[in-house]
Amino acid sequence: MSCQEIAPVHDPVLKASPMFRDLTGHELNVVAAFLDSRAVKKGEDIFTEGACGEELFILVSGGVYAWVNRADGHQHRIFELKPGDFFGEMSIIANESRSATLTASADSQLLVFHGLDFYRIIFEHPVIGVKILKAIRKVQNVWLDQLSKHLGDLMRWGETARRRAICDELTGLYNRRFLEKSAKDRFEEGFVGLRSISLLMMDLDKIHAINERHGAKGGDLVFIATADVIRAAARPGDICARLSGDEFAILLPDTNPNEARLMAETIRYNLTVQKVLVPGKPDGTGQTEVIVSTSIGIASAPVHADTWEKLNFAADNALHRSKELGRNRVEVAAAG
Repeated sequence: MSCQEIAPVHDPVLKASPMFRDLTGHELNVVAAFLDSRAVKKGEDIFTEGACGEELFILVSGGVYAWVNRADGHQHRIFELKPGDFFGEMSIIANESRSATLTASADSQLLVFHGLDFYRIIFEHPVIGVKILKAIRKVQNVWLDQLSKHLGDLMRWGETARRRAICDELTGLYNRRFLEKSAKDRFEEGFVGLRSISLLMMDLDKIHAINERHGAKGGDLVFIATADVIRAAARPGDICARLSGDEFAILLPDTNPNEARLMAETIRYNLTVQKVLVPGKPDGTGQTEVIVSTSIGIASAPVHADTWEKLNFAADNALHRSKELGRNRVEVAAAG
């Protein structure tokens, strides 16, 4: 396409493009002679993530957006392009594969700068080439800032997703799945036997009465307060989890039954002396304080069990015995 054909039509867009903004009218016409025109339909991919490319594009009309695939299979839009913007330059400047997929968000018109023609400009018209390269560098600095923010967002999203997968959302403690996996891994890796491990299983006493008198919000506040007491008593390496509702558990590596009982008694006592501020009525109005107690069952391996399933069963039986004997107490499993 000659400059006589393209210049009258595209001059306003070319002049507004960050790539060509510093060019004179004559220099712009020189560049226009190397550009081809291409039409793309809405929804059509201009290029795809990971592909090789030898073309640089300038958007003349319509719209284009860039997106990448997340690890969960969902698309994540990075940025939108407007007429005058250019894209795809890194594939011809640095010989890199496409870092994202570019898709037309509307029927669009593009100008295409082929790689060979791009370098012809640089070598045959060095003044123009320097101006274009400086313009690209300037825009890329802006895009790098945007990419940095995007990567930061992805990292935060990934960390949030990871925490949701292993943590209880209300209390911030680990969930049942994480506790069970951690315990099974220790048994499978031969940790247990060479070293002891204990499991504390807890149920809050008469939590249903608190829910009835003070509403679901009151129950949630009690669960949060309980988690705080557990965290305060735990040591580095202990795995504290909320299993469901008012059920909690703590996995204690390198801990024998006597040491586990001391921790359990500390948690039990600290709960009974803690006053939790909750709504005074089920509808959430007013305020009052409640005191909570807990029943705890303990089992240890290898004393009481040689598998995770047996350890869990033994601790659960000890918990039931604690309830049957009057609640607000700690019971240790009988030796196997």
